[in-house]
Amino acid sequence: MNYPNGIKKTFKISNSNRGMNLEQNLNDTNIFYRNNNIAVIYKKPTPITINKVDYNSRKDAVIKEAHFIIPSTTDYNGVYNGTYIDFEAKETRKNYFPLANIHNHQIEHLKKIKQCGGIGFIIVRFTVTNENYLLEIGKLENFLNNNKRKSIPKEYFKKEGYLIKLGYNPYLDYLKIVDLIKESEK
Repeated sequence: MNYPNGIKKTFKISNSNRGMNLEQNLNDTNIFYRNNNIAVIYKKPTPITINKVDYNSRKDAVIKEAHFIIPSTTDYNGVYNGTYIDFEAKETRKNYFPLANIHNHQIEHLKKIKQCGGIGFIIVRFTVTNENYLLEIGKLENFLNNNKRKSIPKEYFKKEGYLIKLGYNPYLDYLKIVDLIKESEK
């Protein structure tokens, strides 16, 4: 960027918090749902075991070493209108969703949610166009079973998924789509 007096400023773009925008939008949406008694949905913490801690004082304890206990399942879970929902949230800068971004154990977990009567899905944000799609686990499974590709094209999300329209409050009202899913299952 060029400023007056010939000063030039460059900005470094970091990939370290990629996905945090979608995550923050979902966290804010879930707070809205909880505050308005619509649903109780939370971000799941990543399960870790703490190995080393520096205890300078109780309030200044610092975790120095930790490791993951087991692979985490999905990002969010909760209850909406008597139905358990569970989902994973991902972002991509491409016009496709790389399957390397979701793990087999997460897919298996979402399939089990569906088998037990819950609703499992993924939410994918295409950051270039700021479009957010919800794709049910059944549609994801169908793609995986019928394709050898290493990514899901955005067109598949447009055809088989649901576009989450952006709003003011909540910003990402994905529960409107959950209502459509529940209605279609009747």
